[in-house]
Amino acid sequence: MLGRTAGSLYWMARYIERMDYVARLLEVAQRMAALTTAGAISGNEWHSALIAAGCEPGFLARHELVTPEAVMDFLVLDAANPSSIWSCIEIGRANARAVRSALTVEAWEAINGSWLERDAVLTQGPVHERLGQIIDWVKMRAILFRGAYASTMLRNDAYYFTRLGSFIERADNTARILDVKYHVLLPRHETVGGGLDYYQWTAILRAASALRAYHWVYNDRVQPWKVADLLILRPELPRSLAACYQEIVEVLESLAAAYGGRVGECHRLAGEFHARLRFGRIEAIFQTGLHEFLTETVDHTATLGQSITEFYLMD
Repeated sequence: MLGRTAGSLYWMARYIERMDYVARLLEVAQRMAALTTAGAISGNEWHSALIAAGCEPGFLARHELVTPEAVMDFLVLDAANPSSIWSCIEIGRANARAVRSALTVEAWEAINGSWLERDAVLTQGPVHERLGQIIDWVKMRAILFRGAYASTMLRNDAYYFTRLGSFIERADNTARILDVKYHVLLPRHETVGGGLDYYQWTAILRAASALRAYHWVYNDRVQPWKVADLLILRPELPRSLAACYQEIVEVLESLAAAYGGRVGECHRLAGEFHARLRFGRIEAIFQTGLHEFLTETVDHTATLGQSITEFYLMD
């Protein structure tokens, strides 16, 4: 497969996954904003959403103040923001159109249908009045795409590059959405384990579709170290870092076999980090700093993505 074809499949999947992540990030901010109490920093949850999305510099270059309405518009509608939901659908669909013959009818229609419905869903009234409806629509469109390609595409290199893009993006997104909690400062009278702290961690679990899974696994009240354990180290949770890197390693092994056993730096980087997650302990992560670990994960995943591009996606 030509590198540019593989690249279009890879980035198509990444942008659809990113669209889903931005919606989930907005859901976290919305839930945390609803929990704001006297003494909390007003609007900080929306600023945290910009930081976690990697969009703070772009936003501040165009806006003087961080307000909920401005952040929602920037992350949902702003065509100049490449990580907005609007742009993710546009770029994802453009990549899909470039490799239309490599996709099944169902996979193409899942993406094209999102593009066709985009204006009606995103622009019919102020975003802040319809944010919940927009979030639900985006999450369902992302699920539809995943189900379509996973259920209909041949298990060949086109499928592998699509899946690789999905899980590289998801690993990055899981680390970022978990790190939102670091950026939302607790009120001075609140402590770790306090009421507000509990509801903020619960908001993160809900955004990761992991609240029920948490109670199944731990059968306990929500506690920070257990939330982190679930989203980082538990391979049975589809959005955990461990699960994402397991998928990445398996896909890279399949690609290596499909291309004559050739391996590169990307295979080593993926395997090395997967081993850390497989044999890691949450106590050690908290001792070195959860925020530091998550920042390292985002940086490592970006390096891995660049290595994949250099090894597979350049003609």
